[in-house]
Amino acid sequence: DPAHPPLCLAESFTADHKPLMGEAPEVRGFFLGCGFNSAGMMLGGGCGRELAHWIIHGRPEKDMYGYDIRRFHCSLTNNNRWIRERSHESYAKNYSVVFPHDEPLAGRNVRKDPLHEELLRQGCVFQERHGWERPGWFSPRGAAPVLDYDYYGAYGQERHRDYTYNRLLGDEYTFDFPPHHDIIKTECLTCRNALALFDMSYFGKFYLVGPEATKAANWLFTADVSKAPGDGYYLAIGGAVAQHNWSHITTVLQDMKLQCKLLDCSEELGMMSIQGPLSRVVLQEVLDTDLSNEAFPFSTHKLVMAAGCTVRAMRLSFVGELGWELHVPRADCVKVYQAVMQAGARHGIANAGYRAIDSLSIEKGYRHWHADLRPDDTPLEAGLAFTCKLKSSIPFLGREAVEAQKAKGIFRRLVCFTTEEKVPMFGLEAVWRDGEVVGHIRRADFGFTIDKTIAYGYIRDPAGGPVSLDFVRSGSYQLERMGVPYPAQAHTRSPFDPDNQRVKGFY
Repeated sequence: DPAHPPLCLAESFTADHKPLMGEAPEVRGFFLGCGFNSAGMMLGGGCGRELAHWIIHGRPEKDMYGYDIRRFHCSLTNNNRWIRERSHESYAKNYSVVFPHDEPLAGRNVRKDPLHEELLRQGCVFQERHGWERPGWFSPRGAAPVLDYDYYGAYGQERHRDYTYNRLLGDEYTFDFPPHHDIIKTECLTCRNALALFDMSYFGKFYLVGPEATKAANWLFTADVSKAPGDGYYLAIGGAVAQHNWSHITTVLQDMKLQCKLLDCSEELGMMSIQGPLSRVVLQEVLDTDLSNEAFPFSTHKLVMAAGCTVRAMRLSFVGELGWELHVPRADCVKVYQAVMQAGARHGIANAGYRAIDSLSIEKGYRHWHADLRPDDTPLEAGLAFTCKLKSSIPFLGREAVEAQKAKGIFRRLVCFTTEEKVPMFGLEAVWRDGEVVGHIRRADFGFTIDKTIAYGYIRDPAGGPVSLDFVRSGSYQLERMGVPYPAQAHTRSPFDPDNQRVKGFY
């Protein structure tokens, strides 16, 4: 129709098919509200409202973390290949079904940790997080390397044939238990019954140093981390949120004009976690220090020697077992890794990945950022009041809000559920209590040790009252998956080792 000529417009697609919003990490006061992936008319109203609140108050009113520009590491936003490939795949999969364990094929191998080649040879199936290649799980069939992006055969590119990694991803295009369920089970039970090594090198590793580092830490962190003035802090932060944490901390330091600074050593250090009841026996052969409970208590750290290399050993666990993290200079990682694996060989040590960590951690009730914990959740609602130094007089960011909520009462609470029926759940399932919907599941996985599906979700009282522990215990629950309700049991403590005996070394 000559009177109504067709229009051809360029649309903006981002690397993960989500808008770019919030304050730019590079320039204070410069806010973004763009990249709406052909959904601007649908998202514009709500996003505009939240962006206005963000500009005026420094943060959005609702959880906007998934749209926050700080979800991308600065090394990615400056990488033209990564942006081009990921934006193309974002567009190519615009109408694809989103499966729980899918991974991108584009923009891969941008950030590799020092153990990458070693683990690849041992069958590691990698996940991509924040540009890093991190271990997902280990295939007994051998190496499954991630190949250069083939643009799905577009632009004259030849599609990869016999692409093992892509085939393994395709095998998991299901909302049932994935075909590699039993392999992940083996990794989990090896950790519970012997020991496993987890490569966690993708973590952010920062040093907070300077004359006012203690003052900064007291304000930034809810726990009591007081130290002698002038001392520094070493921060190990989940790799997927490293940029977000970096931006938040540096903003606070700048706003408060504190005499300290944050140093990023993420690329200079590797990190491996050795967890399980036999971890002390094995590491005692590798480290030159006494690992007994008396000499090396839980939640302490030391600089020690391992295989002739200086490493920082921390007695911590995110899987609920006796274990240590080793923070190792990049050049020494392979040497230390091989020493640990050699010492552990006769004790049944195995590699394990983040799919196992997801299962092990949910069994223990350890919280995950942006699943169990979001910007609009509070420590009291999440069952983390013990992490707040409320018994001290030390001020910290958010203290007044926590104290006000404690006085008013908790009207929403994170609850653990288990189902007897072995059915996969992934999040967003409805939570029914006594015939009424009271919330939805944030995070779910299968717990291989207790042999049950485990799910966490926040619940409310439909009558508008506080959600006490008695309220949680008194209800009859169902979890609705794809329209089918499954009877569920609510727990007010972790369903696995609720007394924390194993992390303390008591089996």
